[in-house]
Formats: sequence, structure tokens, C-alpha cells
Amino acid sequence: MTSLPSEMTAIEIAEPGGPEALTPTKRAVPRPGPGEVLIRVAAAGVNRPDVLQRKGAYPPPPGASDIPGLEIAGEVIALGEQVESLHQGQPVCALVTGGGYAEYCVAPAAQCLPVPQGLSITEAAALPETFFTVWSNVFDRGGLKPGESFLVHGGSSGIGTTAIQLAKAFGARVFTTAGSAEKCQACKDLGADVAIDYRTDDFAAAVREANDGKGVNLILDMVGGPYIARDVELLEPDGRLVFIAFLGGAKAEINFQTVMVKRLTITGSTLRARDVGFKAAIAAQLQTQVWPLIESGQVKPQIFKTFPLEQAAEAHALMESSTHIGKIMLTATSGRP
Repeated sequence: MTSLPSEMTAIEIAEPGGPEALTPTKRAVPRPGPGEVLIRVAAAGVNRPDVLQRKGAYPPPPGASDIPGLEIAGEVIALGEQVESLHQGQPVCALVTGGGYAEYCVAPAAQCLPVPQGLSITEAAALPETFFTVWSNVFDRGGLKPGESFLVHGGSSGIGTTAIQLAKAFGARVFTTAGSAEKCQACKDLGADVAIDYRTDDFAAAVREANDGKGVNLILDMVGGPYIARDVELLEPDGRLVFIAFLGGAKAEINFQTVMVKRLTITGSTLRARDVGFKAAIAAQLQTQVWPLIESGQVKPQIFKTFPLEQAAEAHALMESSTHIGKIMLTATSGRP
């Protein structure tokens, strides 16, 4: 193994709380185990699960680092045993279960993907969390097919901007909700056929008005709460409703007779605690199905603002303001030119 530094800068959660709970500290540089690689982090993505973890509402799964951060990109600098698919010096992006807000991070080799041609290392770091999540929930679990109609709530978020582009690239008619005229226009610029300002319009009525009185075949919902019953009413027969978060609450009263009569599927998932084999299968699908779209320029991560790693608290404050469109990123000193 290459000679490695003994310690690194990392961002820890001193105690659950607001953005100020994120504090720079010194930690030992981790060492890769069997099937793992050590990555010198150039950039890491900031995601809603990181915010929930900071608040004490989303603890890392057993065995995962307590350092937040679920996606990174950088250079492979050390290989664990049984790793043959990657080599030292290779630039990769990776989905991790934690540890991304640091100068060095361990990742399962099977969850690493090559940096797509034409993308910067920071852009590559914006891919894993949202692209793994969208592929797993919209295409695998949700079964989106060409020609179907698809609604994603929160279209200006990292998940939303990814879902819009991928659904459009695979031939769906795309509807989305967002919280301002500016955000709605950004969604349209990314390919959404219809973008609805949920602050001023009833999204269900607006979808039907724009879709010849019909609902949609698939909904990706990260809001929940008051949207749940309206989602159920908006789905067409054999429609699918997929939950990935509940920013508006996890409980609602719905009419299950509607579910039965329309033969609806209501499902959802979380990604972080799934095993390496599950995530490796998604990585393989992304590399064959989606990476060519990225390299051709048809799909591209949307980065709103980048902060130095040490300013993770400011990055979280921006995320919680909900004024951003796309991804918020951190860059680590070790990976900067």
C-alpha cells in the first residue's frame, strides 16, 4: 500500500443541531478493507440525508462512518485486498454510506464508477447519490417506460433535476412541481414538459389540465404529507407511487378503495442501508445505460454552488434555505489543484 498520511481534515457532527453542529476536526485516515479502495477526495455532494443525520434523525447504519457525506469523487490512492477492477491513480466517483465530508474516504470498489468523459471531478461527485436513487426508484422500482407520463415533486432539487433529465431521455412525458417561477423555468430548461408552481397552483388540477384530463403513470414523491392523498387520486389505472422521503410528513389518510379499483402500487425505499451487492447492480446499470447519456451531453449534473470542505455549515444552511436549484458541493483541500 502506498505511504499514506496519518490524519486528515474531516467534518464531524459535534452534537445534533443546526448547521453550526458541523465542525472541522482531525481524524485518522481510514484504511481500505477487502473489496474496498481509499479515495483522496476532491469533492463531495451535500444531500438531504446529511441534513437529517446532522439533526439526529438519520443515524448511519451499523459499521458506517459517523462522518456525513454519501457521495464523493477523487483519485484512488490505495487498494484493499481482492480489488482488481480499479487501480491506483484512477479518477472515480463513488456512492458511500458515510465519510464523504473528509479529505480521504473509503468506498466499496463495486460502488465506484469512472468519471464520465467531459465532466470535471466536482461534477462527477454530484452524480452518485441522486443518480443511484433515481435509477433505483424511477426505473427499477417504478418501472417507467417510454411514452408514460411521470411526475416528480421537487423538480429543482438534486433528485428532481436528475429525474427530469433521465425520464425525458428515456422517452417519458415529464411533469414536475417547484416552489417559484424561476425554479419552474429551470425545470423546463432541463426538459420538463410541464412545471407547476405548487405555491400558487393545485398540482393535480394543473397536471390534468395539461394532460388532456388524464393523470400520470408514475409519481416520485419526496414530500409526502398532504401530497399523498392527492398523488393517489392523480394516478392512472396501474399507476405507481414511489416515496423516497417525507419532507412534509410521513402520515396521511388515503382512500384505499381508490388504490384497489385503480390497481395502484404504492412503494418506496431508502438506499443507504442496502448491501454492496444491491448498489453494485445499480452501478453496473448506470455505467451501461446512463453514463453514455452523460458523456454525450444529453444529461448533466446541475451544480448550484460549491463550498470548501471547511464551510460545510454554510453549505447546509444554503440547503435548508431551499433557494438552490440543483446540487450543493464541497471541495476538499487534498483534492484541489
